[in-house]
Amino acid sequence: MSPTLIKAIICITLALVFYTMGVWKEHREKKLKASHMILFWLGFCFDSAGTGLMSQVSSNSEGFLASVHGITGIIAIVLMLIHAMWATAILVLRDKEGAKTFHKYSMAVWRIWLIPFALGVLMGFIG
Repeated sequence: MSPTLIKAIICITLALVFYTMGVWKEHREKKLKASHMILFWLGFCFDSAGTGLMSQVSSNSEGFLASVHGITGIIAIVLMLIHAMWATAILVLRDKEGAKTFHKYSMAVWRIWLIPFALGVLMGFIG
C-alpha cells in the first residue's frame, strides 16, 4: 500500500469521525452550536484532503463502480460544503429558528455522504 493511499484512508476516516460526531451531536441536541459547526468544517476539510489524495492513486480502469463513486463523492463534498457554510451563516447571523431546525438537513447530508464512503470501502475490499 502506497504512503499516499495510507494518508488518504486516514483523512477519509477522520472525515467520517468528525462529520459523524458533528451531525449526531447536533441531531441529539436539536440545536446548532459552534462546536457542531467546527466538526462539520473538520469533516469537510479531511474529506476534501482525502479525496484529493485518493484521486492521485486511483486509476481510470475501475469501471462503473468508480464512476458512481466519483459522482456521489462530488455530490457529497458539495453538500458538505453547503452544510458547513449554512451552519456558519446561521451562527454568525444568530438565526435562532434556523439553528433549531437545522438538524433535519444535517441528517440528510450525512446519509448522502455515507454512500460514497461505503462505495469507497467496498472498492477497497474488491481490489
